[in-house]
Amino acid sequence: MTKLHTSRIKTISEFHQLRGLPKPEHPLISIVDYKDIVRPENFHDVQWILDFYQISLKRGIGGKIRYGQQQYDFDEGIMFFISPNQVFRIESAITASGERSGWMLLIHPDFLWRTSLAKTISRYDFFSYSVNEALFLSDKEERTIDLVLQSLRDEYHGNIDRFSQNIIISHIETLLNYSERFYERQFITRQITNHQILERLESLLVNYFNGDSISTEGLPSVQIIAQQLSLSPNYLSRVLKGLTGQSTQQFIHDKIIDKAKNMLSTTDLSVSEIAYELGFEHPQSFNKLFKSKTQQSPIQFRSSFKL
Repeated sequence: MTKLHTSRIKTISEFHQLRGLPKPEHPLISIVDYKDIVRPENFHDVQWILDFYQISLKRGIGGKIRYGQQQYDFDEGIMFFISPNQVFRIESAITASGERSGWMLLIHPDFLWRTSLAKTISRYDFFSYSVNEALFLSDKEERTIDLVLQSLRDEYHGNIDRFSQNIIISHIETLLNYSERFYERQFITRQITNHQILERLESLLVNYFNGDSISTEGLPSVQIIAQQLSLSPNYLSRVLKGLTGQSTQQFIHDKIIDKAKNMLSTTDLSVSEIAYELGFEHPQSFNKLFKSKTQQSPIQFRSSFKL
């Protein structure tokens, strides 16, 4: 088995040089045509790290990216997004019918410096390690993306003046916002997958509350639950919002209250003992959550149940 090694590409100029491309017109941003890229012979034996953002739209190319600890599938989808400092490897790249085509937008974080996008780009979930499929686009959606990219390309190739950066940033934001909209559409159409996520979450929480995890690890956090489901916290909350109208935190709290109600009605444990068994460090915190969810204190609930 070939031993993998890791290669970091620090600048966009270095990327151009390694891929057999002419020097970029701007050192901090570049638009590359896929058909012009030359890949080294050992391309599949290298784990790559980029010090800049990569947004790609490809056609006629299928395969798998090993992205973080999981596969990122782009056999069918045509857009994918990679953040700086993330490790990825192309495990296979199969050219489908016709020649490969498309474009790659490279953006160094320094290009975003002192712009609004520098603060907001992290909110786009599709840059996360936890996203594991490329963005599928309809023909109409693809035309929309290409039109935005063409406007960006025109500005990029135009005469640079004091307005250029802001206009290019505006086009990038438009591109990201459309991508977010189309991912949301894709997200909505994944109802079967989403219900499977809900089932896995239900099972995970049942095991968590019925096993030793809660006594040893305390209350389950959104971060831990999302991690165990191999999803980003934001993605998981979006799934639950779509299916249940609740955030992940609200969903977890409801499961805690259900478990608490069962313990209050079927055991003689004190409220404090129940609070500790449910992972609360302080009974007061349990009382506050229970009352906020039921409009009753745990003692009131137990008393009313026994009437």
